[in-house]
Amino acid sequence: MAEQETQRRAVHILSADVARKIAAGEVVDRPAALVRELVDNAIDAGARTIEVQLEGGGARRTEVIDDGIGMTREDLALCWLPHATSKVESLEDLLAAETLGFRGEALAAITAVARVEILTSIDGREAWQLSVGPGGFERAAEAAERYIQQARRVRGTTVRVLGLFDAVPARKKFLKRDGAEALLCRQVFIDKAMAFPDRTFRLVQEGDLKLFFPPVASYRERFIQTQCTEEEKPFVYEVFAKGEGFSVSMVIGGPELYRRDRRQQFVFANGRRIQDFGLLQALEYGLQGAFPNGTHPLGALFITIDPALADFNIHPAKREVRFKDPGAIHGTISKSLRQFMHNLLVRGSNLAYSGQDLASDESNNNLSSTAADGFAAGSSSAAEATGTSHAAAARAASGSRDSVGSLNFPAKPLESSRLAMEALLESPPAYRELPRQTGTASAELIQLAEPVRAADTANAADLARAAGPTLKQGALFVGRLFGLFLIAESKGRLYIIDQHAAHERILYNHLSAHPVPQQELLIPIVFETDAESTDRFLTAHQKQLAQLGIVLETETAGQWNITALPAGWKKGDQETVQDILALEQAGEAFTDRWLATMACHMAIKDGDYVDDITAQALIDAALDLPVPRCPHGRPIWTVIDREDLLKAVRRIE
Repeated sequence: MAEQETQRRAVHILSADVARKIAAGEVVDRPAALVRELVDNAIDAGARTIEVQLEGGGARRTEVIDDGIGMTREDLALCWLPHATSKVESLEDLLAAETLGFRGEALAAITAVARVEILTSIDGREAWQLSVGPGGFERAAEAAERYIQQARRVRGTTVRVLGLFDAVPARKKFLKRDGAEALLCRQVFIDKAMAFPDRTFRLVQEGDLKLFFPPVASYRERFIQTQCTEEEKPFVYEVFAKGEGFSVSMVIGGPELYRRDRRQQFVFANGRRIQDFGLLQALEYGLQGAFPNGTHPLGALFITIDPALADFNIHPAKREVRFKDPGAIHGTISKSLRQFMHNLLVRGSNLAYSGQDLASDESNNNLSSTAADGFAAGSSSAAEATGTSHAAAARAASGSRDSVGSLNFPAKPLESSRLAMEALLESPPAYRELPRQTGTASAELIQLAEPVRAADTANAADLARAAGPTLKQGALFVGRLFGLFLIAESKGRLYIIDQHAAHERILYNHLSAHPVPQQELLIPIVFETDAESTDRFLTAHQKQLAQLGIVLETETAGQWNITALPAGWKKGDQETVQDILALEQAGEAFTDRWLATMACHMAIKDGDYVDDITAQALIDAALDLPVPRCPHGRPIWTVIDREDLLKAVRRIE
């Protein structure tokens, strides 16, 4: 095909009207932008009550009514002109703006593409109304004389925008259906309401009141108004933190309020909702381990920062902010949330909100030293004093029981699981035996009622004498369920315990409190990285990884050798490399991620058989854990009250 000759066109300057319509698209691209800009102006005007009215998804009519300070006739004549503002006078003011609007673009952009009516009063005694059509900037002087009329209104301002993009059909055809545009307007309205909980917000759509948010005392209460149901209210918390030049109020939902996506995560900076992946990442990092199976927390970060430490002028719609020290904000958020979640889980997930800043609680500020006590309360010297290892006693008891044949359960070898349980059994709880059935009960029923046979009881008694008193829960092992759950009874409650999750948490606590032993590899594992960021991560954290049992060496860029791994590590080469590379995604919490991976690898698995003595020790340790969740966030046990069971079989109503 022959090339077509390009026609030469002369360079020319666009007309002012066309240029303004093009520039308006940077600020006003759809009705939701009208809501954003006009509500910002109302808030800047000190309004305590703001009402937004929509028709036709906002394209036919968007109206914002406020009770702010209003404008004079002279202000009204200028406010709709390009770069007219009362909030900035110099470049220095622009770099330290303390208001939501400051560039004087909103009303000018709106009047370039729609008809605008503004009604305002500063005292309720004298009011003025301005009506301007699309464009019309050339008639600005005339507008001050011919298009401003005296009117009636109480103190405040009403801005009505009619026929958005009617004069610009090329843009109007890209608007979505009215319902979809209304949903976008609704989200912007909610964003503004969340950032200013001390104001009243109303949303009226097609004449019907859709949303009403009365003023409340905290971000938490407004978050509940906008995002949660009444049943979810007890599981929403507010955490406070501060750093040099900034403070953060973090409203988060507890593990009970998990979500399958991140749509209910928000970041606000000085009252503006912004898009900042790094700060959302800090939210996720801080709550890591409490939300399992790919679920996400819901929450909002409300950052108040010295305007001199942030640039809000880098995006036309102010959706992005450049912070002077984003790392300090990121670290403060993740650290505070991590401490808060630990304290919350230690105290129990049913902790009611009391206004207390749990993130600053010093009573439970050391996870490893507090949580590890249940794992290794004794030492090898205790075992030597009794003449035998408690784990060996457990194995002997298990062997005697199996030889009698009272249980025909297909046992799988536990390998490292039994070795790991040895530390738990160094100081086991005392055991007790259910009373034997008498009378006409069958032998099978009697055996089912005996969680510990006579041969085991003698060994258990020896262990009990060496160990001392029982743990505080005093739960009695009843049996096993589906090869995964241990059943226990205590004080009229039935506990169903996930043996893998319980053992995983015990191992995790132990690993957190003790150095990880290394095992040198006879043949190093060689792997290559795909990105420079991965190389930077591995290089920067080589010493920390070595403390976790992973010794890495490199000679050329992108090629690494694993020369040592934690003792007892049994995963294959490919899985091992994948687990190590996945640590980069964990960010600052990569240590916790690796210890959780190790604990999961070492723990008793689904289908592993656990003998009675080990089961009893595991139950007592599990119910005594300060954090009743596995390192990945899953609950370790669930409980059923006696009353619930009686209701289930209709013994009581």
